[in-house]
Amino acid sequence: MKVTEHLTRADGKTLFSFEVLPPKKGENIQNLFSNIEPLMEFKPPFIDVTYHREEYVYRQHPNGLLEKKTVRKRPGTVGICAAIKNRFDVDTVPHLICGGFSKEETENALIDLHFLGIDNVLALRGDPIKSEGSFIPDPDGHAYACDLIGQVADLNKGAYLDEKQDDTWATDFCIGTAGYPEKHFESPNYGADLRYLKHKVDRGADYIVTQMFFDNEQFFNFEKRCREAGITVPIIPGLKPLTTKSQLTMLPRAFYLNIPEELADAVHLAPDNAAAREIGIEWCINQSRELMAHGVPVLHYYSMGKSESIRRVAAALF
Repeated sequence: MKVTEHLTRADGKTLFSFEVLPPKKGENIQNLFSNIEPLMEFKPPFIDVTYHREEYVYRQHPNGLLEKKTVRKRPGTVGICAAIKNRFDVDTVPHLICGGFSKEETENALIDLHFLGIDNVLALRGDPIKSEGSFIPDPDGHAYACDLIGQVADLNKGAYLDEKQDDTWATDFCIGTAGYPEKHFESPNYGADLRYLKHKVDRGADYIVTQMFFDNEQFFNFEKRCREAGITVPIIPGLKPLTTKSQLTMLPRAFYLNIPEELADAVHLAPDNAAAREIGIEWCINQSRELMAHGVPVLHYYSMGKSESIRRVAAALF
């Protein structure tokens, strides 16, 4: 079932969903299942599965020469989506990214997903390779998420890359995209960021999931600006409970977000990570309650491979 169909059937009730990371190459998928199982009691209608860029590693040969190799440390997004769907009987939302994919590879991945009965995708530009300062698209790939969204939307109309094909079968994907309450770090200002988001919706995005945030006023202002700009699709807030003291600096650096002074001060003064985790969970519960009262369609949690803190948040709400 499509994400938008789940929202319609909920009839105004706030739903619970979360995002998982594929296991690192060589790890057993049972570790992933064991982190999903404690969250299933809260009946998530869908689970997101991230996709990760390739990375460059350098291997030194006995003669001293370095060999540059491309590796993908967390492969398997499509297979994991099918495995979760089969194991837990829940819809999955694979992330699609521009980086590292040609248009043909993207089309083939979409065909695989269609054959597997997966009805949703979250279309993202994705991050640059860690060793590169800026995003560099595949020579025959997409440079922007709006173009990736356009390709999925075209496939939904039966328009494949090979224009000579006749009698093609149209897919029917529900397309999600990302929004940034504190704006994307590459956007020069809020107005430009909103125009980019509106363009993604105009190209075919059916709903928006936000980057994580810790100040609900940021979300409320973002939602208001979206509606004033004519963006009418559902907007799903993305949340994460802080779990360690080091995340005070790691999360702003990695995701270009602001942590409110009250939360930052409390975590900074916490004697250890256990105390910091309790503060983070309580903050996330209060944040979630206010968003539920506001009437958001879904509370979407970023698990980063761990489920216990999210389980405690969900237990207080659902």
